[in-house]
Amino acid sequence: MIDVINLTKQFDDLQVLKGINVTINKGDIVAVIGPSGSGKSTFLRCLNCMEDPSGGSIIFNDVDIADMKVDINVHRRHMGMVFQHFNLFNNKTVLENIMLAPVYLRCKDMKKEVPFAKRKAAKAQIISEAKEQAMELLRRIGLEDKADVYPSTLSGGQKQRIAIIRSLAMNPDVILFDEPTSALDPEMVGEVLELMKELASEGMTMVVVTHEMGFAREVANRVIF
Repeated sequence: MIDVINLTKQFDDLQVLKGINVTINKGDIVAVIGPSGSGKSTFLRCLNCMEDPSGGSIIFNDVDIADMKVDINVHRRHMGMVFQHFNLFNNKTVLENIMLAPVYLRCKDMKKEVPFAKRKAAKAQIISEAKEQAMELLRRIGLEDKADVYPSTLSGGQKQRIAIIRSLAMNPDVILFDEPTSALDPEMVGEVLELMKELASEGMTMVVVTHEMGFAREVANRVIF
């Protein structure tokens, strides 16, 4: 699914990634481990070009997304990202956070395909379907009662589980996790890892930067150090 070929990343005089070569196959759960400051998060951010690589190729579904001529946003639709600090929008409810990307992108596509006179009805249909899917995802993690609250009222574990299902709402081919439990209290780590184990058992391709050695040992089928 992802072929990383001779990937380099340099910040001024500091070379962080020095010729990384790795293949990530469909269904792989790859744990990326190593000391702080060794470039794990930079590697992950290069995978979906949140950081532009300095050199090398990233072949995702047969397209080199590191090529500046490629429309990266088209390919990011298929690559979910879960951040260390959740990155939920605090001015939107939980439901709105989950619905935001699917509604925006489907409406954008709809404008190319649906005649102007029918767009209002098409948009209402898109919103209805996105809401149904979002509620289904919330039920999956037992947080459907939190649909209309704002992220500031939630615990860290709840926020991170919502961040994970927000990325699932886009039906991605792969999800990238950037230290998903490092900002959580120890009591809340378990509920997030449990959801990730569930995704792993369902065959979701995942690349996880983590310091959770027990999780890496139990769930990952490969470890990159």
